[in-house]
Amino acid sequence: MSATGADGRTLSPRGLETRAKLLEAAEQVFGDIGFHEASIVKITEAAGVGQGTFYLYFASKHEIFDELVRDLNRRIRHAMSEQAQKGSTRVEQELLGFKGYFDFAAKHPGLYRIIRQSAFVSPDVFKWHYDRVSERYVAALREAVDRRELGPIDPEVAAWALMSVGETIGLRWIVWGDGEVPEHVIAELGRVIAAVLEPAR
Repeated sequence: MSATGADGRTLSPRGLETRAKLLEAAEQVFGDIGFHEASIVKITEAAGVGQGTFYLYFASKHEIFDELVRDLNRRIRHAMSEQAQKGSTRVEQELLGFKGYFDFAAKHPGLYRIIRQSAFVSPDVFKWHYDRVSERYVAALREAVDRRELGPIDPEVAAWALMSVGETIGLRWIVWGDGEVPEHVIAELGRVIAAVLEPAR
């Protein structure tokens, strides 16, 4: 679906570029100082555009925040999928997908703060974020179970359990650590994934 301006018009290539610049600036501002301290003025200053330009693309601070969460969601899923496709088994795909997530989170230091803020700023978008991440995940695990590549697991429970593991590992080592997940942690995560998914031998 093509992105549109605040008035519903289809954006030109230049308009898409300006919109992307505003979202990038919003990520920086919301990530640095939080939703309540952020302002449209601070976002437009960070984007290097006039305040009036903002309203050509978004109706309010709340609207750009919601769109930022959706944009980050799309990019997270793309990063995970792109890496997972390199694996030859479901367990390899799982671990590579998590690596894709960790790489993305390391490059977007405001990610955790923005997603957590959305639980209070926009509860519906917060839930949408996790639903979108989980729905394809559950479907992929269900297909692997049907192929007998995995054990007789409950795909939904396994997906949400592993999502929570990946997210909290990122919190511990990326946000509170040195900005990246160490190799020994990746190796242990692989063991955890295999234990949860019970891969066929």
